[in-house]
Amino acid sequence: MRVVQFVEYGDPEVLGVAEVAEPHAGPGQIRIAVRAASVNAIDWKKRSGMLAEYMPVDFPHVGGYDAAGVVDEVGDGVAGVAVGDEVFGFTVGGQGAMAEFALLDDVAHKPAGMSWEEAAGYPVATETAMRGLDLLGVAAGQTVVINGGAGGVGIAAVQFARDRGAAVIATASERNHDFLRSLGAQATTYGEGLAERVRALGGADLAFDAAGFGALPDLIAITGSPDNVITIADGSGPELGVRVTGGDITRALHGLTEATRLWEAGRFTLPVEHTFTFAEAAEAQRLSAAGHVRGKLVLVPL
Repeated sequence: MRVVQFVEYGDPEVLGVAEVAEPHAGPGQIRIAVRAASVNAIDWKKRSGMLAEYMPVDFPHVGGYDAAGVVDEVGDGVAGVAVGDEVFGFTVGGQGAMAEFALLDDVAHKPAGMSWEEAAGYPVATETAMRGLDLLGVAAGQTVVINGGAGGVGIAAVQFARDRGAAVIATASERNHDFLRSLGAQATTYGEGLAERVRALGGADLAFDAAGFGALPDLIAITGSPDNVITIADGSGPELGVRVTGGDITRALHGLTEATRLWEAGRFTLPVEHTFTFAEAAEAQRLSAAGHVRGKLVLVPL
């Protein structure tokens, strides 16, 4: 089968398309024929060697944390999923999505009308967004600042928070402000003066940092305490008393099913800004690393 892999750390050009043996579903796993795979920041961070000290990979490495496709093998002990089902979910071990066949463990069923490309972008974005909101305890009547509201996680977090009855102030570049308003959020720019801009919009009780950019001091000032802030993007959080949440804890898998429920009700969207072929994987990761993407970038096995 064809995969996107790299055999050494480096710039996006180390990515290449190769032929490897197909994987097969073991206990608790399913195999899908991949229709689309999501591009996440952790993919290019791993490829660049940025995470080598904490998350080393074996070479050659096939990246990719989430994908959507048609189930064609079901391992022992799997319930609720059958060959032929259309699903999206997480790859086993956080690798292998950028391939013609991939092994998944935690999955959700894809609604019939949802595109493969959109579905591929759901797992990491919706689980991370839901986990962050759960840890913050976002509830009706509160206001939450979402720093990085136009990225995949941010867009999901805006919509989940609004579904809970919370008000949302989201940061993004100006080109994304109208889009965020269409999701029910107030929009502002990020960067210097953030605390003053948020106060001018009425202030906030809680803050979810999905983008970094050194926003934590402002978010603490806005909410009154580091206990009211959580980040997925700034490793300096513990120095400031801010919780950092990553993939090393129990997944909030209800994020996947909540997203599909809201999508079927016409109240959730996770736009795909661009779709790339496997041969264009380097460009996809380069664009992801540059930031300012609205929604998701996706690879398709063409």
